[in-house]
Amino acid sequence: MKVIAFARKEQGTGASRRLRNAGQTPGIIYGGTEAPVAITLDHNALYHALKKEVFHSSILDLEVDGKVEKVLLRDFQVHAYKQLVLHADFQRVDPNKEIHVKVPLHFVNADVSPAVKTSGAVISHVAVELDVSCLPANLPEFVEVDLSKLEAGQSIHASGLKLPKGVTAVVHGGDITIAIATVPAGAVSAEAEAGTEAK
Repeated sequence: MKVIAFARKEQGTGASRRLRNAGQTPGIIYGGTEAPVAITLDHNALYHALKKEVFHSSILDLEVDGKVEKVLLRDFQVHAYKQLVLHADFQRVDPNKEIHVKVPLHFVNADVSPAVKTSGAVISHVAVELDVSCLPANLPEFVEVDLSKLEAGQSIHASGLKLPKGVTAVVHGGDITIAIATVPAGAVSAEAEAGTEAK
């Protein structure tokens, strides 16, 4: 995905305010061996790009005054109540060094899982993204979570995910739960009542 930006010479709050009034968003590129570079981006293009999942979890081609660099979006600030992106931070990527990124989880096959088909369970997505570590070339746009074999009362953990080649999950403090299948309380009590009547 390509992003166009321009080097920014003026710094400070006043300069940033003038840029925003002119439909531009200030930003910065940092990391690697080069010095940080202050940039400006077209606000509307950036605003729409931020709505795309791939923009947050992919290596971007950021062109600044004709020179293209491989970067990751690391942070951005939006206005508390206006549809306004205030600032964006991009980090340079070294193709030979592993990166640590959050990638979205895509849940598939919930409708065919035994939990839903035979038990009427509800599948809760406990996590919506996963911390991964990999070389930039191996960075997946998303990680798929296959729910087809999930039974009622069972859960899927990070260790059970099938990750693309060269990608490892970065898990802090144990094996995190990704999804869980629970039978709604009403269904449980109805079964319990039926059991009580039978006695």
